[in-house]
Amino acid sequence: MADDTKTATLSIAGTDYELPIYSPTIGPDVIDIRKLYSKAGVFTYDPGFTSTASCDSTITFIDGEKGELLHRGYPIDQLAEKSHYLEVCYLLLYGELPSAAQAEDFESRVTNHTMLHEQMQFLFRGFRRDAPPMAIMVGVVGALSAFYHDSTDVSDPWQREVASVRMIAKMPTIAAMAFKYTIGQPFVYPRNDIDYASNFLRMCFAVPSEDYEVNPILSRAMDRIFTLHADHEQNASTSTVRLASSSGANPFACIAAGIACLWGPAHGGANQACLEMLREIGTVDRIPEYIARAKDKNDPFRLMGFGHRVYKNFDPRAKVMKQSADEVLDLLGIEDNPTLQVAKELEKQALADPYFAEKKLFPNVDFYSGIILEAMGFPTSMFTAIFAVSRTVGWISQWKEMIADPQLKIGRPRQLYVGATMRDYVDIENR
Repeated sequence: MADDTKTATLSIAGTDYELPIYSPTIGPDVIDIRKLYSKAGVFTYDPGFTSTASCDSTITFIDGEKGELLHRGYPIDQLAEKSHYLEVCYLLLYGELPSAAQAEDFESRVTNHTMLHEQMQFLFRGFRRDAPPMAIMVGVVGALSAFYHDSTDVSDPWQREVASVRMIAKMPTIAAMAFKYTIGQPFVYPRNDIDYASNFLRMCFAVPSEDYEVNPILSRAMDRIFTLHADHEQNASTSTVRLASSSGANPFACIAAGIACLWGPAHGGANQACLEMLREIGTVDRIPEYIARAKDKNDPFRLMGFGHRVYKNFDPRAKVMKQSADEVLDLLGIEDNPTLQVAKELEKQALADPYFAEKKLFPNVDFYSGIILEAMGFPTSMFTAIFAVSRTVGWISQWKEMIADPQLKIGRPRQLYVGATMRDYVDIENR
């Protein structure tokens, strides 16, 4: 918080301006520049907002240098090993881990909201069969506001609560229906007697003509994928949700905006890019060639799924995800899948190579999650859609925090204008 004893002095054209410094509970100090324009008549310039704190938050903290990811103070690896996704949802939404009674109540509320309004099926049928699942999700999630009018008033805390539970509950159903639609199979309705991750897998892979039992190893792996992607601080899609919500837009529209941003390959497509790289490598005998290319600074090839933009040491989520990947591959086998054979051998050779250790290019969460989803039978087009299911609770938690913030203002970034100066209009005859 603000420290009256710490200020920064900015000198502009011989005039000094004192700027307050804020100290967080963890992380670097920030300089408060909110009054800089009114006092000095200048803006700051920070493309990508990589050095700008856009809000204060109590939800998630990342220290990329140390390889730390904390949700409400709890390390992500502990949560993934000892908890499950809906418990982490409760933690993100309400700030504390639930008691047994609170967990039961929350899970019951989520379970009883998993079905979609029956008329929403017509929305899916309006898309071409080859539509990307993410395209369907952007449209269907945005359309939720047309069906659930009783949870769109952002000024009403109860409606915000109802909207939050609805989106966490319905997002797996929407993603599964998008998947079923693109592969030409009938929709599978959710069931209230199985857990969140198992329900999602069943809706994706069950068919009416035979019974489907979810393997607990696969269910646990899916639950970990959800947990490890639940929130990641002020990333591009979360910032998009916050910016959209700053205008007072309804929560379904804000989450649809987050999904649209996540759709970008620079954000939500990392595990898909990793699988495409593994398929490019093709066979185990070609791995040394690609490792040599990755070391060559003049070669544009990069090992996808190794290293991370934020984590300069190791991705704290990767250790837990590797464990799940090993369990899934042991269960399903890799003998008949050349892509998974390449993945296992690439991991082995890269971890044994001093170059990657020196550069801290370790396999990250996207490398292992891509392997798991491939082994389960998901096409790469579904990877980002599953990411959206996972991240929904993070978006909602950040949205709720922002709406309740007394400092809330509509987002209005500034610019460094480099276009034409004032010009007089010239009639078309004289041009």
